[in-house]
Amino acid sequence: MSGSVKGQKFGKTALKVIASSIRKGNVIEQDGKLYVVLSAENIHPGKGTPVSQIEMRRIGDGVKVSERYKTTDQVEKATVEDRNFNYLYEDADGFHFMNAETYDQVQVSKEIVGSSAPYLQENMTVKLSMHDLNPVAIQLPQRATLEVVETEPVTKGQTASSSYKPAILSNGVRTSVPPHIGTGTRIVVMTEDGSYVERAKD
Repeated sequence: MSGSVKGQKFGKTALKVIASSIRKGNVIEQDGKLYVVLSAENIHPGKGTPVSQIEMRRIGDGVKVSERYKTTDQVEKATVEDRNFNYLYEDADGFHFMNAETYDQVQVSKEIVGSSAPYLQENMTVKLSMHDLNPVAIQLPQRATLEVVETEPVTKGQTASSSYKPAILSNGVRTSVPPHIGTGTRIVVMTEDGSYVERAKD
């Protein structure tokens, strides 16, 4: 790499891949802008060309975009490095994390953290996708343990198979829990959507 490459902002970081290989969390470059992939689905209609439906968020301003590509179309995938960081705290500027190995601290904007924000817990280890030292995407552990702070009381005689009831977790997220889960119970939920997994073991 010679010094002259610096002039091209993305010259060294994009890699052409086929659209069907794009996955959630990838960062793709389009029209000189970076987008983080929120979901990618390959659709095979009965007749016609298979397509990749990709929902993305523009990293600069948080605008969501939905694109359809032929599965064989070439997409520019930006090179990002996934590194582990520990969550420190949140302030008006965003969320602050520290690299456990180098002690470098980075700040991640609210747009990037998005719906993951309520699940961040002090010292939680997350993966940050870094592009040229800028965090562009965050990946939380799949599960988090939280306490149920509000739900309907446990009703006697209700079987586990009856429908879930609404509950509010200690991080403010609304979810649904089985009938036997009462207020004050610690439960494990999926950080992606807050869905109930199981009663916490601790």
